[in-house]
Formats: sequence, C-alpha cells, structure tokens
Amino acid sequence: MGLTAQSVKMESLKDIYEIEKCEKQYIVALAGNPNTGKSTVFNYLTGLNQHTGNWPGKTVVSARGEFKHNNNEYIMVDLPGSYSLFTASKDEEVTRDFLCYGNYDAVVVVADATCLERNLNLVFQVSELTNKLILCINLIDEAKKKNIEIDKEGLQKELNIPIVLTSARSGEGMNELKKLIEETSQNKSNEEKAENLLYFEQDPELREKISEDNYNYANGLKQKYVKEDIKKLNRDKKIDDIVTSKKLGIPIMLVLLGLVFWITIQGANIPSQILADLLFGFQYKLNDIFISYGVNDFVRGVLIDGMYLSLAWVVSVMLPPMAIFFPLFTLFEDLGYLPRVAFNLDHMFKKACAHGKMCLTMCMGFGCNAAGVIGCRIIDSPRERLIAIITNNLVPCNGRFPLIIIISAAFFASTGSFVDSIIPALSITLMVLTGVFSTLAVSFVLSKTLLKGIPSTFTLELPPYRAPQVGRIIYSSIIDRTIFVLSRAVAVAAPAGAITWLLANIYVGDMSILIHMANFLDPLGKIIGLDGFILIAFIAGFPANEIVIPVMLMAYMSTGTLTDFESIESLRQILISNGWTAITAINVMLFSLLHWPCSTTLWTIKKETGSLKWTFAAFLIPTAVTFVVCFITANIFRLIW
Repeated sequence: MGLTAQSVKMESLKDIYEIEKCEKQYIVALAGNPNTGKSTVFNYLTGLNQHTGNWPGKTVVSARGEFKHNNNEYIMVDLPGSYSLFTASKDEEVTRDFLCYGNYDAVVVVADATCLERNLNLVFQVSELTNKLILCINLIDEAKKKNIEIDKEGLQKELNIPIVLTSARSGEGMNELKKLIEETSQNKSNEEKAENLLYFEQDPELREKISEDNYNYANGLKQKYVKEDIKKLNRDKKIDDIVTSKKLGIPIMLVLLGLVFWITIQGANIPSQILADLLFGFQYKLNDIFISYGVNDFVRGVLIDGMYLSLAWVVSVMLPPMAIFFPLFTLFEDLGYLPRVAFNLDHMFKKACAHGKMCLTMCMGFGCNAAGVIGCRIIDSPRERLIAIITNNLVPCNGRFPLIIIISAAFFASTGSFVDSIIPALSITLMVLTGVFSTLAVSFVLSKTLLKGIPSTFTLELPPYRAPQVGRIIYSSIIDRTIFVLSRAVAVAAPAGAITWLLANIYVGDMSILIHMANFLDPLGKIIGLDGFILIAFIAGFPANEIVIPVMLMAYMSTGTLTDFESIESLRQILISNGWTAITAINVMLFSLLHWPCSTTLWTIKKETGSLKWTFAAFLIPTAVTFVVCFITANIFRLIW
C-alpha cells in the first residue's frame, strides 16, 4: 500500500514538474551544494539562452537554459543549491521533488574539488534515485593551486558513475561534460530507481543513520582518492582562526566595513564634482535651447527645473559612490568573506531567538531588500522565515546607502582634513550597526510576542577563500547593481521631480501646494527631529529610496531662496540655510536607515508571504521603530546641545 501511495504522489508531481520537449531534445537537471560553481557551469553551457520563472505551486525561482551538442538540444534546469535531500526549506524542497519526480534524462551533480567530501552526501542520495547521474567535480583550478590531487579513475570506478573534472570559469573539461551528458541522456538502459522513492519517507533515526554512514564513506573516499597539501589547508584555517575568532572577528569586520566606506566617500568626491559641473552646466544651455524654440516658462520649469535637475542630481551624486562601493562589496563576496560575517554574527541571532541564516539574508539585503526577502526562502522554519522577512528592511539597501553617505559627508566632513574624512565612514558604519541591532531587537520582540518560538539549529558551511574574478566583480557591481539602481532612480526621479515642481508652483491662496503639505506635516516632523519637507521627500520616495534627496532639494528650492546643488559643500549650505543642524542630519540618516520598505520590497513580501496581514506588519513595524528611535535621539541630542 505504501508503494502505491508513493506512486500516486509521483504521478501528480510528475505533472507539476513535466517539461515539454521535442524529439532530439533532452532535459538535464543541474544540482549541487551552494558555492560549488554550479551557476558558472550553467552559464558556460547555456550562455545567453536562459530564462527564469517560478516553480508551479511554489515561490522559488528556477533558471532554465538551452544548449546544442552534436545536433541535439538540451534543456538544462538549474536547481536551487542543496546540501541534502532530507530538508524542509523551500529551495531544497524544489530540488528534492524535481529529482524524485521530474521528467529528466540526466542529472549533473556539481561538487567542489577543494572540499569534495562535503559534497558527496548529495551524490550518494541522488544515486539512490536514478542511474542517470554524472558527477562534475568543479573548481579543479583552485584545487591545483592548493596542491590537491584527485584520482578521478579510482573514484569513478568505486562509485560506478561517470566523473568529469572541470573548471567552468576557464572552460576546462566542459567539452567532456557535454559528451557525458549526451551519452547519459541517450542511454536507454538508464532507468529511474522508482523503488527507492520510499527513501525519503524513512523515520528520523534511519535518516540519521544513513547520513552518518554517508559521512564516514565520504571521508573514506577522500583518504583513498584525494591528496592534499596540508600546509595550504592550514593556511586557510589560520586565516579563519583570525577573521572568525571571538575576540578579533567582529573588530576586523568593523574595520573593513569602515575602510570600504572611507574609500567610497573619498573616492567619490572628485568624480561627483566633475559630473556636477558637466550636468548642471548643461542646464543653462538646455534652457537657452528651449527659449530659442519658444517654449513657455511653465513647460521649461517642469522639464528643466523639475525633471532635468532631479536627473542631474541622481547621476552626479549617486553614480560615483555606487561605482566605488558596489565593486568593493562584490569583492568581499567573491573572496568568500561575507559568509564569515554571517558566522561572526550567528550567536547574536541565536540570542535574539532568530534563525542563524538571517545573517545571510541580512547580507543579501545590503544589496537590495527585495532580494533579501526572497533570500529568506533558505530558512526552514515558517516562523523564523517571517521574522527574517519583516526585519530585512532594517539594514540599508542600495538605494539608501548613497543618501546616508552623502548626508554624512556633507555634515561631518566639512574641512577636508584627514580626520574629517574618517568621520563619515565611522558614522555610516555606526548606521549599519544600528540597523543590525535593530534587526536583533525587533526579532527578539517578535519571537516573544507575535511569532513565539525558539530558534532552530543549522549548519553554516564556510566556502574556501578564492581569488577574485575581476570580470564577475565588474559585471555584478556595475551592471547588476550600479546601473540597475541608477536606472531605477532615474526612472523615478524624472516624474517625481516634475510633480514636485508642479506642487511647488501651483498656489492655493498665498502658498504653494507643497508649502501647505509641508506645513501640515511639519509638527510631526519636528517631534522626531525632522521637518515637513523631509517627510514629504520620504513619502515621495516610496517607489524608490534613491529619489529622497532630489525630491527634498526640489522642495527646498521651490522657496526661491536656494541655488542649484553642484557639490557636497553646496548641498551642505542648502540644507543649513533651511534650518538643518547636525541633529537633523543624524535623524535623517536614521530615518532613511529604518523607515518603511519601498514599494518593490513590499510587493515582494506580499508574494513571499501570501498575506496582506504580514505585508502590513512589514510596513508598520519598521515605521514605528523609526519614529520611536528618531524621537529618542532628537530629544537626547537637544538636551546635550
């Protein structure tokens, strides 16, 4: 009866994971642990012939691509990274279900040559499901650098599966992989081991026994077929002993973070000035062109003083710091340092009754909070996943980093001395720490109230240190991050600038609509150390945080007493002339750090949770935290100063 029930389940899931294919078209599943270079293998084989989509009935994004070999077409399905098929996380459930019930012709399991024994557990489990298995031992170039030698023939004979050694980054071994895929896909004698589907219905004790046996077997294979250079392995261990130590781990992390911000701020000054001179200088030529064509003052105001000035600000002030910060951030990611950051913070999350994997999703949020929310799928527990989703907004994303950097530079680095150059970096580092501690505090409160429970345990694998891939760093940081964020800011800044100008130039009585709105919000703003114009800017920035300062400047400039913004120093003078103090600057940075998620992030939360209640909670909780924090800091600093 049990087998019959499993067969029914198998048939229904086959319908879900069925992929249509034509004659001479084969489906290849690509599986493997995280950090094995699986995506690099996928990208090498499929090139630009890729697309993504959600798995039916799930919220996990899949990647599929096509490639041709010897007149045959192959559809490659890039499955989410998985350590084991005994899992509860959404990502790993997709991998398990597809490998159990999917309509594929071959499975390629990608393993890391530098730590092969960690990857073999998944290989053993997949071999219990199907004979259509290929083991791709990737990163062989890194293994060579560490003097690691793998006896491919011996290992292949013992495991009785085809094995290929590859370096997907350089293309080494990839033609051999294509050949093995062709042979395995077309071998009709390879049949799925349907009787082994019950493998995943075993009791926990048997699962533990199987996992332990797999671990021992993997270590035995390593002793027989892998030769390692102990000196080089010890070198990595010695580095980890320092960067992940209890005494030095967090201080090193803070120093590196501060250094990144210092380089970003100092490096952006001159490029920002050059871009500002160019773009703001063109404003006058553009105005002359419009006048020559007889464009009236109102239209010129909307297009030039509204749209163009906002665009000029976004490009000249945001582009240089992003073009420096994101490559540095990507460098740490490429080196393998970010998982060490998560390791250093893990014990803090446990004390906050939250899942340790929140460290990883929080790091994802530094790039984009929406991406961080999606990354919460790696957390098994629904309760802890909700906590991670709700609190992910409390760390600064791509769109909020430039604002914090610029305000900090404008108010705390006015003289240009070396000491002044350090202050903005320190203040931004403190902002990041404030976000981390706010995340911990809110997680703790949620764990004791709305989402009661105790944290579950997990294993965090630290990937080996790797030489940075310059091409990947440039692409990821410039194309995926800088250009993406800048284009989104530009797209929103233009209409926002036009609307702000209109509000500032359409009068009701003796005041513009913008002044009426600012006056209405001003009492609330004063309570938390801000003003009405600042609150209007943050409200207008709901579609994208990148436009908060341009809208704020447009609102201030509508009074007719301000000059155009051309540099950090001129920004400082504009803000001071409108009543800003150091307290205002601090609270604006705090408000930017902690306030409600942008529209994209909220929409992502709705899709991930499927609940309006939790989406509203994700909006309300950080908003309440922001107002409380800003109220406290405003009143404390008023007493001090």
